[in-house]
Amino acid sequence: MFLKEKHKKAKDRRLMTFVCDGYWPYRLAFNKLFYGVAKLVFGVPIANKKHGVKHNNNPIERYNQNLDDRIKVMRNFKSFSCAKSFFDLHRICRNFINPCMQLKGKTPAEAAEIKLPLGRNKLLALIRHMAKQKHHSSR
Repeated sequence: MFLKEKHKKAKDRRLMTFVCDGYWPYRLAFNKLFYGVAKLVFGVPIANKKHGVKHNNNPIERYNQNLDDRIKVMRNFKSFSCAKSFFDLHRICRNFINPCMQLKGKTPAEAAEIKLPLGRNKLLALIRHMAKQKHHSSR
């Protein structure tokens, strides 16, 4: 996104916006990694609905806490590829396997109307579906 905008004057650029609560290390990390190429909305209260704030970070905080709880049990990852595999599987389970109460018992994929006939054992069906896709693409 920044590459499309960098030729414009700084005040006219449309950049990606990161939203976070008031935890000060976030600002330090943002400034170190993204200064000048993205915007930061800093200090958004977590319980923002009652404050009338546009953004709500409660869902991402809950998601981060779930990941944190899972990683603590595992202790650590042996390698970058192990970590990548874990997070890929976690994302797949979250989007295709596990129903969400806020989506009235649908998975995010179902709510987005991604049609996959997974049936009752969704994980096994998804593995089989992907195996078929790889088999067909390798021909």
